Amino acid sequence: MIRNKILLKFTLTCLAILGATSCFAQTFTNPLLPSGADPWSIYKNGYYYYTQSMQSKLVIWKTKNLADLKTATKKTIFLPPAGKAYSKELWAPEIHFINGKWYVYFAADDGNNNTHRMYVLENSSIDPLKGNWIFKGKVADATDKWAIDGSVFIYQKQLYMIWAGWEGDVNQKQEIYIAKMKNPWTIDGARHKISTPQFDWEKHGDLNDPQNPPHVDVNEGPQILINKEKVFLIYSASGCWTDFYALGMLTLKGRNLLDANSWEKSKQPVFKQSPENGVYAPGHNSFFKSPDGKEDWILYHANAGPGQGCGGQRSPRAQKFTWNADGSPNFGKPIKTTQKLKIPSEKK
Repeated sequence: MIRNKILLKFTLTCLAILGATSCFAQTFTNPLLPSGADPWSIYKNGYYYYTQSMQSKLVIWKTKNLADLKTATKKTIFLPPAGKAYSKELWAPEIHFINGKWYVYFAADDGNNNTHRMYVLENSSIDPLKGNWIFKGKVADATDKWAIDGSVFIYQKQLYMIWAGWEGDVNQKQEIYIAKMKNPWTIDGARHKISTPQFDWEKHGDLNDPQNPPHVDVNEGPQILINKEKVFLIYSASGCWTDFYALGMLTLKGRNLLDANSWEKSKQPVFKQSPENGVYAPGHNSFFKSPDGKEDWILYHANAGPGQGCGGQRSPRAQKFTWNADGSPNFGKPIKTTQKLKIPSEKK
């Protein structure tokens, strides 16, 4: 009886502090959730804060380990009011911690995809699941063109935003843009195009939909990855509605991030579908480190079968990656959902 009480006490304490995965299972399998696109996470004060596209709202999950996502605490932080330019189709949210405050960036429209723009919320609470989220408004450059998939990063003390946008006002091609930021909710100066679809593997985009153009070339979902002095921009290429959705890479070779000539594009995708492993259309990724800071992980969504497109069958997955001798990332192949993976290494 005494032994059972001790075991129960230990179990309850472990669950309260570390979560179910840490206490009972040192392995996990993908997907992390049954469904969910555009996964993003950040590690702060001993917790991972995770978010993904929910279409009609913004939700944040909180967990000690991303392998525990299915049992994590979660909270809806934003329900857009009806009748606004940002009331519908909330896509690709990201949560960032900048200058002591939390910011969530997201794309939204009024029900018409042509009106998609980027927006941001702010929260000054230490815990983003607490406090008040304040709508700061639209984040746009002077052209105010169609824009989605906004992400921010600091490089050499300067805050930048990167996103996917249109050159004009017609849905023909999605390209990657970058701009400096004056503060977390204001773009400073002009936007600069740094990537456009140019290789065949970036141009799978037939829509076969009378409500849309017959074909769209796509570069979207940009994410910055820094390894020591090397800077990489990982992006998604081809239409997410195709099985050829994949990750491409730009490598910073020059000094001016705003100059397309400073970036060199890899001629082949760096992460793509693996029919032999049952993984299709992997893309719209982000990155995270293990709790002990020693491992690098890629977080992405993918489909479990061919032809599943951009709908609710996409699910978030995670796997560890390594670095090549030249300092570039080596993501390998998308892993089977039946393969057991060790949970991200925890702090001792």
